[in-house]
Amino acid sequence: MDNIKQASGVTAVRNSYAASLAFWDLWAVRAYCATWDAGMPLEWRQRYGWAAFCGPAGPRRRCLLVANAATGAQATVRILDRCSFGGLGLDPFVFNQLDTDGHGAVTGQLTVSYQFVDCQDYLLRLRLLIFLCF
Repeated sequence: MDNIKQASGVTAVRNSYAASLAFWDLWAVRAYCATWDAGMPLEWRQRYGWAAFCGPAGPRRRCLLVANAATGAQATVRILDRCSFGGLGLDPFVFNQLDTDGHGAVTGQLTVSYQFVDCQDYLLRLRLLIFLCF
């Protein structure tokens, strides 16, 4: 993977995941990472909105803090898919969460910035370990 930690001026579009409607099933939405991640616990799949990363390398399972360049609205997403247009594909819930001024609904896209952030999956592993031990 490239050493890119953040980017700005990125085009984000609404992807058709609708994760909650698909019961967070990566196979059902045909996510690229389903082969590796479909068996992850439901809590892991539900924790963040889903994103397709369209960069030169697909850093699956990593998280991004995405911000709407126009409004500053932010959301954390987990990369579970890939795409080829050079931007981000966002779950509709996340896209709408970022589209606080309605511009994305009109144009079908948002200009965003992103930075890679820690998904804090160690907290999930710790909770599972505690649950299994007691």
